[in-house]
Amino acid sequence: MLIREQLEAIERETLSEFATLSENSKGRKREEDPCDIRPVFQRDRDRILHSKAFRRLKDKTQVFLTPEGDHYRTRLTHTLEVSQIARTIARALRLNEELVEAIALGHDLGHTPFGHAGEKALNEVCPMPFEHNVQSVRVVEVLEKDGRGLNLTDEVLDGILNHQTSSMPYTMEGKAVRLSDKFAYIHHDMDDAIRAGVLTEKDVPEDIAKVLGYTTKDRLDRLIHNTISTSLNINDVRMEEEVAEAMQKMRRFMFENVYSNPYVKGEEKKAIVLVEVLYEYYVTHKDELPEEYKHLMDRGETVERVATDYIASMTDHYAIARYEDLFIPRSWTVL
Repeated sequence: MLIREQLEAIERETLSEFATLSENSKGRKREEDPCDIRPVFQRDRDRILHSKAFRRLKDKTQVFLTPEGDHYRTRLTHTLEVSQIARTIARALRLNEELVEAIALGHDLGHTPFGHAGEKALNEVCPMPFEHNVQSVRVVEVLEKDGRGLNLTDEVLDGILNHQTSSMPYTMEGKAVRLSDKFAYIHHDMDDAIRAGVLTEKDVPEDIAKVLGYTTKDRLDRLIHNTISTSLNINDVRMEEEVAEAMQKMRRFMFENVYSNPYVKGEEKKAIVLVEVLYEYYVTHKDELPEEYKHLMDRGETVERVATDYIASMTDHYAIARYEDLFIPRSWTVL
């Protein structure tokens, strides 16, 4: 018996009746020979982890643009925290941890430079709506591996696409990641805001603190434990109504006091202008796009679509460097 088959047998014996078994995957758009060692979701996890888009997350903004200090979250550390939280929930509920990890590691691959400011800028200038979850799917289906994509399973693609609040994945594992994404940013964005002096724990409204806790640690612990206890032995991943309502209040509090805070967002207008200018430049100078993106136009993609892909892929530092190279005059030097 192959190692993969042994691992699939362990899944059958140990996972919940509501878990997604690797052997029952809906499969890939392009059929492949199975790996002799790894079940399909482990294989997907590995492909995402080794992708260029995943490595670029280390230099993409989470909330604080170009912060002074080494301990503020980036899009990569956010992704890792989502993965850790989701795996904790999955293990307790006996779900498929490899599917959970693949979705979690891939859910933000389509994020722009400068966080949601970059997403807002592209959404305003490109002709198609820009949503980072949709772009994440495009990254793994089209942009990675020189246009061949990663050919991931349907379950992973569904979890990546539907991790937003407005949608719902069809697997329990996708639902675990969807909630874990919220838990992660509520926890770490508050932690970063405290570090930056934007908020203190005492600023959290009492009605929220009474339900979720009075510290970032306590709130995260409460959200995870309540999700696990509420979701045991049912075909859903959810919280008690009181806790879910308190979490929504905490999210609104964060949007009002952190995500919209002038101090936190002081540089966003500059970032938006930078992204918009780069977009207009590459739409009108398509010959200056990298070769890997020009190939997409050879396949029938519009220049607007390809310019959007290129800019969305940029890290913060790379986008700033491209802007400086294109628009900031260099000093004269004597040869």
